Amino acid sequence: MSQPLHWRKELASMLRLAWPVVLAELGWMLQGVVDVIMVGRLGPVAIGAVALGNAIYYAPSLFGLGLLLGLDTVISHAYGRKDHDACHRWLAQGVYIVAAITPVLMVLVFAVGFLVPYFGVAPELLKPTITYLNIELWGTLPLLLYAASRRYLQAVGEVRVITITFVVANLMNWGGNWVLINGKLGFPAMGVAGSAWSTVLSRIMMAATLFWFAWRYEKKRGHPLFAHWAAPHLREIRELLRLGLPAAGQLVLEVGAFGISTVFAGKVSPVALAAHQIALNYASLAFMVPLGISAAASVAVGHATGGSDPRRARLAGWLAIGLAITFMALVAVVFFLVPRPLIALYTHDIGVTSIGVPLLGLAAAFAIFDGTQTVASGALRGLGHTRISMVANFFGYWTFGIPLGAWLCFRIGWGVYGLWTGLTASLIVISIILFIAWQRTSTHACKPVRHVVPLA
Repeated sequence: MSQPLHWRKELASMLRLAWPVVLAELGWMLQGVVDVIMVGRLGPVAIGAVALGNAIYYAPSLFGLGLLLGLDTVISHAYGRKDHDACHRWLAQGVYIVAAITPVLMVLVFAVGFLVPYFGVAPELLKPTITYLNIELWGTLPLLLYAASRRYLQAVGEVRVITITFVVANLMNWGGNWVLINGKLGFPAMGVAGSAWSTVLSRIMMAATLFWFAWRYEKKRGHPLFAHWAAPHLREIRELLRLGLPAAGQLVLEVGAFGISTVFAGKVSPVALAAHQIALNYASLAFMVPLGISAAASVAVGHATGGSDPRRARLAGWLAIGLAITFMALVAVVFFLVPRPLIALYTHDIGVTSIGVPLLGLAAAFAIFDGTQTVASGALRGLGHTRISMVANFFGYWTFGIPLGAWLCFRIGWGVYGLWTGLTASLIVISIILFIAWQRTSTHACKPVRHVVPLA
């Protein structure tokens, strides 16, 4: 007979799992902010070079990170059925994927550097941007190793160590920026290059620290991680790619949609672009919370599914969606009631403020849908369903919302408001698709699309 479910107990468990992951997501966003702030004293060219370098590096690295999202599913399932040995053997397969994909991503980023002169950027930005990019690419391997070890630790419930690591990494990045940009403690002043090296060093620290935590966790079980390191298993690597490729595609589609909207906003006017960027920064900051809840939902649903407890899996998913809706409803109220003070933290320009206030109103309109779609996607990933999220993002953004926004912006004359209307429509459509997908899959037996065969 199945055990009775107590939603308060399950909610408390979800919150314990979610809050460290939320802080880690905020820490990830803060790392890029620290770089921009620290080079700010060097002037607008340095700020632009770091921002542009990060923007170029972001899409390829995000694809690599997305490939590893399948680890959430397979490790949480293994942990749910108490197969701890399979957990760290799946981690080994993730590391093999990292080893294979890292050179490809590095070459891709390096090649894109040659295209920077054709992007139409100011000539003075070219050299520092390429310098920053060519140094940052050396952080690709530690970034992906960090991602693999993070997914492992999340899936086995060791989430606080991830938050601690990010706090230390941000402090290290801040200190490294201070030393290497300005030439402190006997080091030469390296400017933008110093900021890039600081980021690389902090990522090396993150990867080494999380692997150390993973080793310590396995050692406490009496099964040291590296003493029993698994050989490559092509079947399991294919399984990870089956789950990870759609997840990576979803991330690239979503980030690309907001990226193209930024390009379109730049075509409207510099003032419209500034207002767009400020509103997008606030929307992105708020998004980090449901993104963390989404990761927690994936793990919680995966644990219950691996433990053959579909009712608990379904409850975990609904609780996570409820948490996201509650938080984003509060965000929507803030965006709607106090947009001017929020914009004033960036600028007092009248033109930017007049455009930015309605944009934050649109951000308030799509906040709940944004939270719903990302958590539903995480819950579905916990079941082993990743393709539906990619399809929903492709349809919602690229066949509907982006064309609608461009039409309203340039043909109807709504300007940047048209772009944001299109983004709002996209998120409504995507959230409806994923909400229905979660409701149906969790109702009908709450099983993975395909059973993941335990590693031999």
